[in-house]
Amino acid sequence: MKIRIYYEDTDAGGVVYHTNYIKYCERARSQMFYDDGKKLGENNCHFVVKKIDAEYFKPAYLGDLIEVKTEILELKGTCANVLHTIYRDDEKLFCAKILIVFIKDWRPTRLPNDMREFFSKNI
Repeated sequence: MKIRIYYEDTDAGGVVYHTNYIKYCERARSQMFYDDGKKLGENNCHFVVKKIDAEYFKPAYLGDLIEVKTEILELKGTCANVLHTIYRDDEKLFCAKILIVFIKDWRPTRLPNDMREFFSKNI
């Protein structure tokens, strides 16, 4: 997913504020579902973030066009480990391993078969 960096994304020096990288990852992960025709939040089912392991390499700047690449690393009973890597051209700027947990009615729930299939084709 490609994202343009706007004023609202940066500090006074034109550098992307650190928390925005996490927002970009969330957008890319959500877009992955939408691209597959899935609706988030249906039937009181959601994904919540349990853990984030983030590493910053280089900053992005006002006007940059960045790309967020999303990869499913591992599936477990109720969760998935997702790797998001953000690039500017071929230059790696940021990466985060994010553990997301599937919940239904606000309780961790085993991933349904359709979600397992969806994630499996993205591994």
